[in-house]
Amino acid sequence: MYKAKEKYSKLSTNRTQFLDVAVECSELTLPYLVTQDDNYKGKRTLLQPFQSVGAKAVVTLSAKLMLAMLPPQTAFFKLQVRDDKLGEEMDPTMRSELDLSFSKLERIIMDYIAASSDRVVVHQAMKHLIVSGNALVFMGKDGLKHYPLNRYVVDRDGNGNVIEIITKELVSRKVLGLELPKPPETGPNEAGSYEDDAEVYTCVKMDEASGRWIWHQEVDGVILPDSRSTAPKNASPWLVLRFNTVDGEDYGRGRVEEFIGDLRSLNGLSQALVEGASVASKVVFLVSPSSTTKPQTLSQAGNGAIIQGRPEDVGVVQVGKTADFATAANLAATIEKRILEAFLVMNIRNAERVTAEEVRLTQLELESSLGGLFSLLTVEFLVPYLNRTLLILQRNKEIPRLPKDLVRPKIVAGVNALGRGQDREALTTFIATIAQTLGPEALLKYVEPSEAIKRLAAAQGIDVLNLIKTNEQLAADKQQATQERAQQSLVEQTGQLAGTPLMDPSKNPELAEQASQAIQGISQQPPQ
Repeated sequence: MYKAKEKYSKLSTNRTQFLDVAVECSELTLPYLVTQDDNYKGKRTLLQPFQSVGAKAVVTLSAKLMLAMLPPQTAFFKLQVRDDKLGEEMDPTMRSELDLSFSKLERIIMDYIAASSDRVVVHQAMKHLIVSGNALVFMGKDGLKHYPLNRYVVDRDGNGNVIEIITKELVSRKVLGLELPKPPETGPNEAGSYEDDAEVYTCVKMDEASGRWIWHQEVDGVILPDSRSTAPKNASPWLVLRFNTVDGEDYGRGRVEEFIGDLRSLNGLSQALVEGASVASKVVFLVSPSSTTKPQTLSQAGNGAIIQGRPEDVGVVQVGKTADFATAANLAATIEKRILEAFLVMNIRNAERVTAEEVRLTQLELESSLGGLFSLLTVEFLVPYLNRTLLILQRNKEIPRLPKDLVRPKIVAGVNALGRGQDREALTTFIATIAQTLGPEALLKYVEPSEAIKRLAAAQGIDVLNLIKTNEQLAADKQQATQERAQQSLVEQTGQLAGTPLMDPSKNPELAEQASQAIQGISQQPPQ
């Protein structure tokens, strides 16, 4: 019999060192994010750091990661046909139309993601990745659900592949609706009540025989009815994410752990500066014991009051630590700058005009700094997330089923050079190079305008339906323009002849009438 509680306790031993580091990283940045695996129904006292640099760094980097993974303006993936499976070269016109059709499907999928709360959960998961280095996301029917590190354990094989996941939750027994055996009663001082809540364990394993993921839920060693479920291997709803990986370790390591020394130093310096400034700001007057000035008179005197006394009898206590404070402040500023750069909290140059090139270079720097992370998140998050989303939409018949052998999604977010923007930039650069090198005449001669427009629209994910003229409409417009030019030429020639004696109505009325009828006939002729 599979005992989820025992297996969870066994696997949590390997998680202890990672959880301890994650808790310390959380205390220096966002204290509420990760805590020890205690009874979370009780009250918790969170220690607040003396600086907010860590919190700012985590929130900023998590937002940038979320926008890089799931950009709101464009799709993070691209549907494309596998040329190696076709067996023959596809017609260029058909490929262009197919790309436009794929763009429509991509917009449907992105609209589905935008209407859900996925980005909110992904943002939360990104914060946990940065702080603790680990996160677990479940793609359920009601949307995404995130599990922090203190609520799940994971087991991997030698290649780093997940083979087992166990989560732990507290659920009300009334919600479960089962008459479960009552566990031993807790002491009066212990937080939580077993009479109201039950520990629910969700066990996820990879079934080698069927090649599918299977999972069920247990409470007090009893498998809950209707809790068993399965999923394909490449479309698992359980996404185990890591920030940095170390060979042989089941859990990842976060960005905060890499700079925990700077955060500790900054927190200590900030505490010293705050406490020192508090002491230095306290105003204390000293009155000489042998002076005629009475302390009571001095303390009761109002602003602008006139009292008797000698100025030399009264002094002020001053903390002569200005130089020490300046040294500590300078060091804290240096460490803060180093932390903000490490977490990509980059400010655009403060000037009246900031060029688009500066913004583009800043974006490229972000990409190059986190290229390895993007590659890891592409494998562990984006690919299974996209596969699961496609599976759900196909089951709901919101999109047609795509042949797996011919159509495959390609991730174009993150390290893949700014997604579709790379295709757009490469195309525009190519066209501009031809125009600059060979001239506009060569551009019009060798480049097909309609095809260039379609590719630009596909690169930007724009629906060109009723926006771009078809080839038939272009041919009709060309024919109409030719007729208008012919008509205009005839009118000009007629105008030139009008001044001659031949076209004088008084001298040659028949010829003038014929010319007028010819012009009227051309103007009334419909375009073909």
